[in-house]
Amino acid sequence: MSVTTSKAGHSFVLLTLTTSRFALRAETVIELVIPGSLLSFPHTSPLLLGVLVRRGRVVPVADVAQVVAGPETQHRKFYLIATRRFGAAREWCAIPVMGDCELVSATPQAPEEGAPAYVTGVVHLGEEQVPILDLDAVFAAPVPAAEASLAGSRP
Repeated sequence: MSVTTSKAGHSFVLLTLTTSRFALRAETVIELVIPGSLLSFPHTSPLLLGVLVRRGRVVPVADVAQVVAGPETQHRKFYLIATRRFGAAREWCAIPVMGDCELVSATPQAPEEGAPAYVTGVVHLGEEQVPILDLDAVFAAPVPAAEASLAGSRP
C-alpha cells in the first residue's frame, strides 16, 4: 500500500473496483490481505461471495463492485477488510479489490448533484475526482444484476 501525504486533514484509502477508483475513510479500514481460503455456502444475498476466517473472526466477503462500478468482474488480487454497521454494532467485511491500495490525505468535497446515496463526497487528486463510499449505504443499495434477474422472473 502506498502513501501520499498533503497538508489536508482527512485520510482516505483509495481502492480499485473493476476499472474505477473509490475512497473509503481510513478509520474504517482494518487491513489489506492476500486472498486466503474463501468459504462458500448456499445463500440468497446478491453481494455475498462467501466468508474468510481472519484473526479468529468470520468475515463476510462482499462484491460491492456490482453496486458501485457495474456487474463486470475482473480478477481481484487482495481483500480490503473494513468495518460497516450491522444492526447496532460495527462488524468487519472484506471487499475484493483489483490491486494495491493507496493512503492519501485530502480535503473531502461535497458529492455532485444526483450522486448515488452511497457516495458521501469526492476527493480531488489532481484532475481525478474519486468518490468517497459509505459502505453502510452500499450494502443498503439495490444490486443491479439482482434486480434484473428478479424482473425477468416476474410474470
